[in-house]
Amino acid sequence: MEVKRITEEHDLKKALQIRNEVFVEEQGVPLENEFDEFDTLNGTCEHILVYYNDQPVGTGRVRIVDSVGKLERICILEAYRKFGLGKTIIKKLEEIAAEKGVSRVKLHGQTQAEGFYNKLGYLTSSDVFIEEDIPHVLMVKDFCAKKL
Repeated sequence: MEVKRITEEHDLKKALQIRNEVFVEEQGVPLENEFDEFDTLNGTCEHILVYYNDQPVGTGRVRIVDSVGKLERICILEAYRKFGLGKTIIKKLEEIAAEKGVSRVKLHGQTQAEGFYNKLGYLTSSDVFIEEDIPHVLMVKDFCAKKL
């Protein structure tokens, strides 16, 4: 397993393909809603790819919003979801956020993944809300940026 920060356009395309397969094809998110102005290499957002057996199989991104790291678009191809890759993605995104000097991260977690995020130290801090017809909750985690 390898985690790679995306710095080249061809790697960004791989990440977007994974998101298309998971969110658009599998979960039914409308194509026009999945991709946004942060899906570039312009520096406002950091994207990562996780590899399993040299294949890109997962991705995520982090943005700094109001001095908080916002973890977004975290997904893994279905066939690779039982290998601990989700934890690897989260830890790398937290590491990037810490490098940028933040001590709090947040994410909109699908309710079916709430327990997963709880195990990684995230606390649920909202009632259930709907994004793209999928139930979500706001989850937050505080950490000392120097410890990651």
